[in-house]
Amino acid sequence: MSCKDEKPKPKVIYEKPREAAQPQPKATDSSQIKVADLPVHMEGTKYLIHPVGDIRVYDDTNRSYGSSRTNGNVSYAISNYNRFEITGYFENLKFQHVDSTALYPLTDKKIQIQTATYLNTVFEKTKKQILVYTLTDADTNQDGKLDSNDIKSLYISDISGKGFRKLSEDVQELVDWSVIDDLNRLYFRTIEDINKNGAFDKNDKVHYHYIDLMKPEWTVTYEPVAP
Repeated sequence: MSCKDEKPKPKVIYEKPREAAQPQPKATDSSQIKVADLPVHMEGTKYLIHPVGDIRVYDDTNRSYGSSRTNGNVSYAISNYNRFEITGYFENLKFQHVDSTALYPLTDKKIQIQTATYLNTVFEKTKKQILVYTLTDADTNQDGKLDSNDIKSLYISDISGKGFRKLSEDVQELVDWSVIDDLNRLYFRTIEDINKNGAFDKNDKVHYHYIDLMKPEWTVTYEPVAP
């Protein structure tokens, strides 16, 4: 048996396609449940972090899906925690000072967070407490939802969630990022779809950036590869 190679689905669609009549899917009974994981306390900080997301339970098939991408029996977990990093598929974080009962959301925008990483090595050296996020903030493939099939972006904030801002450029896919502790710099790479074919491939352009974590503005500096 043989099968044809399937082309990867584009992460970016630049023009909205014309709407065509499509058969309507069979309606299913479902309910959406908003949940929060138990709070996470990053070692050495004074804030609790609550991942927030949702799951949807289908009555006809006894299955669920949501930020945690669960199947089978209903799971109420939407994230995982590994000491200095929260991973998963969740729509927000809420921050709570350990001496307060008040909770404050990271953002009021519609996003899907995939990782939230505490820069503990930076704290040990400088006492600055910083979180770095990889997330999706736009439905770039125009399929009506935010998920890992859309462009991934890089964001930053302090440990309380304040100063939350985007570091990568719009419509550029985050490739990777790392911190150079000796320089107190966060470096990251993005790729730009310069031929506008909707995919990221060898014909596109890689951009190099860094920010000085000690500066309050967190201004992005651009370092192109020499021709």
